[in-house]
Amino acid sequence: MSGSFFKKAGASALAAAMMLLSTSQLVPTVTAESVPDEYHDDWLHVNENAEIVDMYGNPVWLTGCNWFGYNVGSQVFDGVWSLNMHEALNQIADRGFNLLRVPMSTEILLQWKNNEPDSMVKVNAYTNPELTVEGIEGGTIKYSFDIWNQAVEWCRENGIKIMMDVHSAETASAGHQHPVWYTDKYSTDDWLEALAWFAEYYKDDDTIIAIDLKNEPHGKKDEGNFAKWDGSTDINNWKYAAERGAAAVLEQNPDLLVMVEGIEVYPKFEEGADWNSVGLDYAKPPYPYSNFHGTWWGGNFRGVKDYPLDLGEHQDQLVYSPHDYGPLVYNQTWFYDGFNQDTLMEDVWYDNWFFIQDEGIAPLLMGEWGGFLDEKHDADGKNKLWMTCLRDLMIEHRIHHTFWCFNENSSDTGGLIAGETNWTEWDEVKYEFVEPSLWQNDEGKFISLDHTIPLGKSGNGITLSDYYSGNQTTPSQPATKPPVEPTTDGGSDNSLPGDVNLSGDVEVADAIAIMSHVTNTEKFPLSSQQAENADVYQKGDGIAITDAVSIQKYITRIINTLPES
Repeated sequence: MSGSFFKKAGASALAAAMMLLSTSQLVPTVTAESVPDEYHDDWLHVNENAEIVDMYGNPVWLTGCNWFGYNVGSQVFDGVWSLNMHEALNQIADRGFNLLRVPMSTEILLQWKNNEPDSMVKVNAYTNPELTVEGIEGGTIKYSFDIWNQAVEWCRENGIKIMMDVHSAETASAGHQHPVWYTDKYSTDDWLEALAWFAEYYKDDDTIIAIDLKNEPHGKKDEGNFAKWDGSTDINNWKYAAERGAAAVLEQNPDLLVMVEGIEVYPKFEEGADWNSVGLDYAKPPYPYSNFHGTWWGGNFRGVKDYPLDLGEHQDQLVYSPHDYGPLVYNQTWFYDGFNQDTLMEDVWYDNWFFIQDEGIAPLLMGEWGGFLDEKHDADGKNKLWMTCLRDLMIEHRIHHTFWCFNENSSDTGGLIAGETNWTEWDEVKYEFVEPSLWQNDEGKFISLDHTIPLGKSGNGITLSDYYSGNQTTPSQPATKPPVEPTTDGGSDNSLPGDVNLSGDVEVADAIAIMSHVTNTEKFPLSSQQAENADVYQKGDGIAITDAVSIQKYITRIINTLPES
């Protein structure tokens, strides 16, 4: 990824020509990187309705899964000591997962950045000859970073997008149990360096569309190290660290989605508690937090009400990402007899995270959810009941999610690969349960987040352009409506100054369409009606970047009418 696939000369001219405005934080900013081409047409943004949308303003639904290994010391996806990595990625795509969340560590990212040697790469060379230097069975295993980049390429070929997750500071099977993003070995600055390097390295490949800044910040004051959320610049203030992490990422690639998880506990300020209060009441198992609101690691966003994250001009890249689990992971107090979706919403979900989407603050992506469904593990059916409640909530409200996990070796949840099969068989019962929560059209075709590459190779997946337009199109044709020519009497139902994509509204996608057209008129043509609607700066002077600027000014209420003269 060392070279740019983007025509940088055109991008530079475009950037110089366009004076980008300081727009509303809820309006996606038009950038040079947003101009579509093969490696830059799939960036995602957050609109004013707290929806994740493509560059034409079309809502998308991220429905993926997790595959861990890079964070635990395997130096590769777990299971590649048995299965073929290429075939596994093909299967993930064919079964409809359009996003792959990949846990990593600050340590392995800096190892790659600094070209440090691998400690071990757990790859079976006989089942993965493509991952050997010689390309033959039993050959010498490639460097782990080369294998990772091969995985990125295979994801791209399958229409799978990637979210990198900094799961832990240090590479270790229990690394995620450390409550904060820094250790004695890796500092906050090391974490920021790793984030910035990764974002910069892949800035010209929209296969990687998101970064989860840190998995499950947690801890309580009683336990020593803990993550808090407030207005301070304290080293353990996750809100402050997340803003710094987001800045490090977005400075390198302003089009990446930034996932920010919550913490574990939040003080009951209304009852006089604060971050210095003692948290646990050991006399009342299972330890209700007498002075704190508690929930799962990474699942507490109560601080957003008091101290919302501020990403400045890049607020339109922010997604909050809670985690939620069932009673087989830990039998929380809200899993009492008779619990259901309504009680879960009242007892734990709404005040901890659902309010964020319900109040239109930002989108949600459930970064981890999953568990056992079989009678051996879940004899009373409570885990399945919880999974059903959460799955149906996410379907109803189009909450984005990545299922935990693909791996068979997750001890407290199991995976999509059935346990005790040596990575050879899918757990079909679990997949059948998850499948309704994957993004599909009315015909059951799985929808890619890529405009030109369908999801998977089985023929059961389609592109994003397919979904919105009904046929394969170039991203230059806005997917919501086809171009409409003027009627024979000179009028048109689609005549609206600024509405370049003919969606019926004036939106950021219209400014992007103008920029695309100006950059490459032949590749991104406009119909006569689109051209008429696009000419909004000094009517009659032709289509130029100044028209895109006028649309942004109109959206952000700097001007009140179009055309601008």
